Amino acid sequence: MATAQLSSPSTSSRPFILLPSGFFRPPFSGAHHRPFFICRSSRKKEPGLTDRILDYIEGGPKLRKWYGASDVLPKDGLQDEGDETLEFGGVRDAVLVTNGESEIGQMVILSLIVKRIRVKALVKDKKASMDAFGTYVEALVGDISNASFLSKALRGVSAIICPANDGFFNDVGRMQGVQHVIVLSQLDVYRSAGTFQAIINNKLRKFSERDETVVITSGIPYTIVKAGLLQDMPGGTQGFCFDEGVASKGRLSKEDAARICVEALDAVPPKGLIFEVANGDEKVEDWKEWFDAKIRDAGELL
Repeated sequence: MATAQLSSPSTSSRPFILLPSGFFRPPFSGAHHRPFFICRSSRKKEPGLTDRILDYIEGGPKLRKWYGASDVLPKDGLQDEGDETLEFGGVRDAVLVTNGESEIGQMVILSLIVKRIRVKALVKDKKASMDAFGTYVEALVGDISNASFLSKALRGVSAIICPANDGFFNDVGRMQGVQHVIVLSQLDVYRSAGTFQAIINNKLRKFSERDETVVITSGIPYTIVKAGLLQDMPGGTQGFCFDEGVASKGRLSKEDAARICVEALDAVPPKGLIFEVANGDEKVEDWKEWFDAKIRDAGELL
């Protein structure tokens, strides 16, 4: 297993952590606030693909030059930026991440890259996305209400992960061919908020309500993860709670939330799966097994 080690020009060693049980984001001051990772193999041999991917996406070319790294991008079977063979050949092997510039969106993207999944992401700043992830992510900038842009965004996409309430699902008719939709929902958090916070979150609540309604009625297999209040704290250090009502009063690490969304890709429900989750005491050793059990239970209740 690869291990991650923080390093800098002025430090020779830092504590190690394991990937992908959780991501460690060291303090970083300056104009950039994107997640910042450095990964080194603990074995004395040529770094593996995961190590090189993580090395590349750490803050982009500027930081790589600061660390004295090469600008050469490893190919290793990954798609060239100009290669549209997969797009027009009818193969659906990509995951589309909406709101790819959000903090949790970037955590989802990193998890997908580590799993060697082809990633497309909706962003507002293509250059910033290229600086952060290079050609490992196809960054798309445009208006999702525009039919032509939406068709381009969904071309070659087998699954969609929506990590934020952004109102993406406004034209489900163009999602033909998509096999799984995963939504990270904060709707229960918005509904349980006090009066003042409810006013602030009113727009997000409406987006979330519409997205969930459209997804549930779309006919596309879906997974809705009703998460507790998302928190900036390390993932992989706590267990979970899946009790009814926990989403409205519990809290969940953003890193844990991102991991759950990516793990859900491997368990496509026949129709749909909705569950609540917050950090707690329950340990999940095998997410594939956990999701399969949840899907079976949901089928028995139908």
